[in-house]
Amino acid sequence: MTGSPQCTAAQSHAINPATSVVILATMGGVDEVEVVVAHHERATVRVGEVFLKIDTDQTRIDVEVEAMARAPIPTARILWRKPPVLALAALPGTALGRIGEPSSASPAAWAAAGAAVRMLHEAPLPPWPSSRFEDLAARLDGECEWLVANGVLPADLVARNRRVAEAALQPSPRVFAHGDLQIGHVFVDGDQVTGVVDWSEAGAGDALFDLASLTIGHDEHLGDVVAGYGRDVDLDVIRAGWSLRSLLAVRWLLAHGFDPFAPGCEVDVLRSSV
Repeated sequence: MTGSPQCTAAQSHAINPATSVVILATMGGVDEVEVVVAHHERATVRVGEVFLKIDTDQTRIDVEVEAMARAPIPTARILWRKPPVLALAALPGTALGRIGEPSSASPAAWAAAGAAVRMLHEAPLPPWPSSRFEDLAARLDGECEWLVANGVLPADLVARNRRVAEAALQPSPRVFAHGDLQIGHVFVDGDQVTGVVDWSEAGAGDALFDLASLTIGHDEHLGDVVAGYGRDVDLDVIRAGWSLRSLLAVRWLLAHGFDPFAPGCEVDVLRSSV
């Protein structure tokens, strides 16, 4: 599943050497290249104050560029694009947090993130759908079957979370959704949101799934986000989104070298569902 959550950057794969040559040739005089995240589909590296995204699927980059142009909230500035590379300016501040790690951001920062999400959701719809919700129920059933058939997770744990996730599959009004709004994609400086990154899954999608993605693994900040969002939402549907996102993510994470069994990550989220 593209755009799935990562637990930490330390779990990243190394970038293909040929790709590294392209980056260094483009950014002459660079002393150090920091791998942010990398796998066989895409990679993001930091070169000084520039982030370089390398993607094998240019459609994802097309969506990202268009979504950033339409979004009414801060995003990273595009410096240049030379397929397969998109260069973005670094955002001030730090990520709101990471799944599986305590967040050092203040409750006010989490509330500010909720306010930014509402601003996005109230913007005019983009003209393309969010790919994440195409045939989602069938995708979910397929992932659940795989998890059980391969002994990755106990059948009762999968079945319980599949029932919980059902609430997140109900039809809902479409909004301008980020589509992969994990906390590592939201940057804050103090109590202010300085930008949101990684828009390749954006489109006309589900509002509560964005809120679920933002708060997964950090249920202690759900109240802060909802307060900042400033609109009545169904908390049970957001919690259902935690189960939905986790069930969809486990196989992808395992296949790409990440660890969904790490403390606080997707499998712990599934275990804590009721």
